[in-house]
Amino acid sequence: MVRHFGNTNETPKVNGSLAENGCGKFADINDAALISLRKLGITHLWLTGILEQASSTAYPERPADSPLLLKGKAGSPYAIRDYFDVCPDYATDPTKRLDEFKALLKRIKKRGLKTIIDFVPNHVARSYSSDIRPELSFGRNDDTGKFFDPNNNFYYLGDLHPGGGAPLKLPSSHGPVPVPYEPESEFGRVTGNNAITWTPSIHDWYETIKLNYGHDFTVGPPRDDLHPLPEPGTAPQDTPDTWRKMDAILSYWQAMGVDGFRVDMAHMIPMAYWSWQVERCHKREPGVFFMAEAYDNDPAKLTEGNVLDELLECGFDAVYDDPTYSTIKSTVEGQHWANDIDAAANCFTDRFHHSLRYAENHDEVRLASKGNWAASGMDIGKPVSAILYGLGRGPIMLYSGQETGEAANGAEGFSGDDGRSSIFDYGCLPSLIPWVNQHRYNESALSAEQKDLRHFYAKLLKTCAEPAFTHGDFYGLNHANQSNAHYGRIHGEEPSGHWLYSFMRRDERSAQAFLVVANLNPAESLHDVSIQIPDDALSWLSRKHQNKKSLTFADTLGSQQKWKAVAKDLPSEGLLIGELPAMSALYLKIK
Repeated sequence: MVRHFGNTNETPKVNGSLAENGCGKFADINDAALISLRKLGITHLWLTGILEQASSTAYPERPADSPLLLKGKAGSPYAIRDYFDVCPDYATDPTKRLDEFKALLKRIKKRGLKTIIDFVPNHVARSYSSDIRPELSFGRNDDTGKFFDPNNNFYYLGDLHPGGGAPLKLPSSHGPVPVPYEPESEFGRVTGNNAITWTPSIHDWYETIKLNYGHDFTVGPPRDDLHPLPEPGTAPQDTPDTWRKMDAILSYWQAMGVDGFRVDMAHMIPMAYWSWQVERCHKREPGVFFMAEAYDNDPAKLTEGNVLDELLECGFDAVYDDPTYSTIKSTVEGQHWANDIDAAANCFTDRFHHSLRYAENHDEVRLASKGNWAASGMDIGKPVSAILYGLGRGPIMLYSGQETGEAANGAEGFSGDDGRSSIFDYGCLPSLIPWVNQHRYNESALSAEQKDLRHFYAKLLKTCAEPAFTHGDFYGLNHANQSNAHYGRIHGEEPSGHWLYSFMRRDERSAQAFLVVANLNPAESLHDVSIQIPDDALSWLSRKHQNKKSLTFADTLGSQQKWKAVAKDLPSEGLLIGELPAMSALYLKIK
């Protein structure tokens, strides 16, 4: 997140202004930073929150937004005020912010990296109005007397909708009493989270308004017999107005040199639009990358089927894997077992290798946060990330500060002390500041523990770039070890597989194979660990490994440990690992 990345103010105030707390700049992502990130193993930078957003900070050509529209002093980066502009907070000279962003794109490309930005298709700020392309501002030609019209950009409230009628009343920062919002005194609009009310609550996305893609979301997913939506290849002039405007927005950023988009809440948009839109973006640039934040368990999804599968069919390259993340988190915290990971990850579906996996992101709590992940500290990220990053062939995400053990302890503003690095407030990442090191971006000021963690992630990312992980297949071993008494049991547990998780990856073409082993227990070592590898798993290995009398297993994550085993004994006696410390992981290359 650009707001956090280069900010070195170590004494921010709760609810502090930009002047008080500072803010990261495009210029902070300099050559030294890019070289260091490339060495860490990064290939793409997702520049989070760069689009111009509603904010309390005023600029000469841009007044501050009403406090009623803001979550935090900085404002939500997902309450977009102008889709064709970038946030002036990030510019050294705010009047030249687009030029500074273009210069950053060139720096990133020069260092062999690619750039991803947010695309927020479901909602915009209530104050949305484009200065760059005013003719494409949403709502300019809407019929505000209709709740739904296929060519309206928004959904409009009527006298019979809940909340007492006009004017729209928004939650007040001074208490629970809603305050009239003057710009919507004669009409009101549905919130970004589908709240159809004149009095949205503090828990609603009250600062945003939902966009209309030619479909009335209140009837459920689109149907062919009710306002059928266009098919791929339809000329823009024959599509709903919102489609045309969104296509112009994506075309604008593609032409500027953006390589891909992280799509916010993609499941809340009709699938027909995605099929049309992704195809058009690929015609402009075949290699454009689309990853979807989407949740199949959200009632707001606009499909009857599994929305993650539907989005991949629409052309997305990857979809969020929240089920696996959530299962691993609850395993660490005591509600699930490692045996549950296979089912959560959907190992036997096409989606498995198109899942974007993460151990942290801006919506989730930090691994090192004091009230989460069993208060395990930053080292819990080692086994968690080792599992998530190694499962499939899809992309893997490292959230800035994860590699330095960011804990996000303490309240910064709007969201309180919730274990997250606030996206609503001006702040910093305390753990990252020693690495920023006056914008030299090196490890000289990091603690020994931080250096160890950062080196772990570097080794993990390097190994995950090997063919077995980028092109290979997956074989889970927990199902074959549940009766194995030496598979990490503690305190008389039966069956096995509470804390221990293991799997193999292999690529037939390169004849490369790995065994991944992780202990998710945050406090206890696992003793006398032995991992049984069944006959069909040995047969599944590449031809290079088959029919060998012995196999060697050597760790690539820095432990220097190595084991040798007689192949025919692996199904019964297993590979004897011995002690596996708490919060540890091994990536064993099989030779």
